[in-house]
Amino acid sequence: MNITFSPEHLAFRDEIRHFLDESLTDELRDAQMFCPGIFLDYEHNIIWHRILHAKGWIAPSWPKQYGGTGWDLVQRYLWSTETVLAGAPSLAPMGLGMCGPMLIGCGSKAQQDYYLPRILSGEDYWCQGYSEPASGSDLASLKLRADTDGDHFVLNGSKIWTTHAHYANRMFLLVRSDDSGRPQQGITFLLMDMDTSGLTVDPIVFASGTHEVNQVFFDDVRVPKTNIVGEENEGWKVAKYLLEFERGGGGAAASARANLTKLKRLAADTQTPEGPLIETQPFRSKLDKAEIQLESFQYLEFRIMAALSSGENPGPESSIMKNISADLGQHITELAVETVGYFMSVDQPDARTVGSNVEPVGPKAGMTALPRYFNLRASSIAGGSNEVQKNIVAKAVLGL
Repeated sequence: MNITFSPEHLAFRDEIRHFLDESLTDELRDAQMFCPGIFLDYEHNIIWHRILHAKGWIAPSWPKQYGGTGWDLVQRYLWSTETVLAGAPSLAPMGLGMCGPMLIGCGSKAQQDYYLPRILSGEDYWCQGYSEPASGSDLASLKLRADTDGDHFVLNGSKIWTTHAHYANRMFLLVRSDDSGRPQQGITFLLMDMDTSGLTVDPIVFASGTHEVNQVFFDDVRVPKTNIVGEENEGWKVAKYLLEFERGGGGAAASARANLTKLKRLAADTQTPEGPLIETQPFRSKLDKAEIQLESFQYLEFRIMAALSSGENPGPESSIMKNISADLGQHITELAVETVGYFMSVDQPDARTVGSNVEPVGPKAGMTALPRYFNLRASSIAGGSNEVQKNIVAKAVLGL
């Protein structure tokens, strides 16, 4: 594996840095810095989305014929890394990172022609309807009923933990269209409008006080069968294809590295009776553990890049990456809470609001420590629990 960069790629990296320096406002950087969870609010991520769309850089991983940049794998890696290191706003992944690639791989020509340009422009903002109150990690046990009525499905049931459903105007979802065979054989993959009659979105507020997710209720919601992706009752294949993109992708290690760098700066500025916290034991040992995890994470990401460069899908390595990412992210948030100490107990959402003139209590860099700690407790469950990912690896890699 060659992980060095050519002169052309280094020149491209300089071009990225110049663009970021010119395009990122203080407001956009603050929005990302103050983000207490995984997903940035719609107000700021859509501003950055439109800037990138105008530049033609909104979909680095999409093929050029579908509106992507035509960048090679290294260029995409450099882009994702530099944006994280520059503190650029994170974009919502449901459209660009999940629904779009899924439609390119599995959608009809009509679906591609209609939806892909709208995802690129930001006109359509997507949410993902997978989990249900009794069907999370065991996704195949989902029960949201889809009964046939002519050329429509009639949906009844609910979805839960639906990120940004309160902002979205579209949802891609899995429904139970047949229960006569194996659970995976009776699932259909659908696209739907969020303004469809009979749909209700109820907020779920996290322990941190933030609102990212929702429960969505379906009461005789009618969806035309033309919105099926793939074949009726064969949606499990489409879902598995999409999940490889949800759990893989470049730049994840850079995000962890940026968070670890912020933590180290915060720990260096935090004084204890023995001196700066970063120089004390056992904190130093905990930090070293995070550094080792990060290096293994980085090289796993390079392995996935190598597979993608050979025309392969991410495969089971994406499950390994999902596991390490969740564990490392949680470990870093635990150390951040330990570093901030008693300041973590101060609830100060106004101070971490973009444009606010409220002075923070304690270090500014520590204001999101506790909210992020709470929010990232879910990262070992969301998108497939750690236990399920380990089972996938045991079967696909170890042959158990």
